[in-house]
Amino acid sequence: MKEVAPRGASAAGRGARDRIFHGDCIEGMAAMKESSVDLIVTDPPFAIGFGARRANYNRKEGNVMDGYNEITPAEYPGFTGRWMAGAHRVLKETGSMFVFSGWTNLQDILRAIDETGFKTINHIIWRYQFGVYTKRRFVSSHYHCLYVCKNDKKRRFYTESRHSDTKSRYRDMEDVWVINREYWSGKKKTPTKLPGELIRKILQYSSREGDLVMDPFLGSGQVAVVSKEMGRRYAGFEIVREYYDFALERLGARGRAKGAGPAP
Repeated sequence: MKEVAPRGASAAGRGARDRIFHGDCIEGMAAMKESSVDLIVTDPPFAIGFGARRANYNRKEGNVMDGYNEITPAEYPGFTGRWMAGAHRVLKETGSMFVFSGWTNLQDILRAIDETGFKTINHIIWRYQFGVYTKRRFVSSHYHCLYVCKNDKKRRFYTESRHSDTKSRYRDMEDVWVINREYWSGKKKTPTKLPGELIRKILQYSSREGDLVMDPFLGSGQVAVVSKEMGRRYAGFEIVREYYDFALERLGARGRAKGAGPAP
C-alpha cells in the first residue's frame, strides 16, 4: 500500500492527517489507531454489475475512467461486514458515519450496521435529478444515506452550523435532501461521485475544523477534496490505481513513499 501527503505537510504531521492510500481499505483500517477518526463519509461499491463506462447524465464515455472495482452479490454481505467492522474500530465515540447505498444492496448495509454495533440515527433519502431511464420499471431517482454512530449520547451534532433562523434550519434538517448531481463537462471522472454540496452539508453538521474525516472508498477523492476545502483533516483508501491517481491530482498532492507505514 502506498501513501501520499499533500504539499506543505510536515514529516511530523503525516502520521496523523491528510494522507490517502492506494490499497485495500480493510487492510488499511486495520493499521489505523483505534478511535482516531471523527467522521466517516463513504459510498461503497454497488454489487449490481455496474458498467463503469456507461453513459449517464451527460457523461461522455471517453471521459469515464476504467477500473471500477465491483464486488459480486455473493461476496457483498461478508465484504460489507468486514469493512464496516474496521470503520467501527477506528471511529471515535463522539464520531459518526454516513454510508450511501442504492436499494439493491441496502439490506446488506443495514444488517452489517446492526451486527457491527453501530446505532442508526437517521435513514436519509438523497433525491437527485436525471435518474437512468427504464422501460419496464419506475426510474430510480434517489439514494439511501445511513447516518450512524457508536455512542448516541456522546455523538456530536452541530444543529446551528448552517442556518440561524428556525424555519430555514427545520427545512434543512428534514431527512429528504434534494441536491442535484454535479455536471462535469469535458473532464475525466469516476463512474460515481457524490456532489460537493451533499458532502459539505454532512461535514457542517457532524464535524468541526481540524477534525479527521475518512473515506474508505475514495473514488475521485471527492470527500477528501471537500474536507480539505473546509479545513478538515482527511484520510482515505482507493484500490483502483487510476482513481487513486486522479484523487491525488485533485488534491494537488505530490511525491510517493515506497511504504505506507502506519495509517493515520
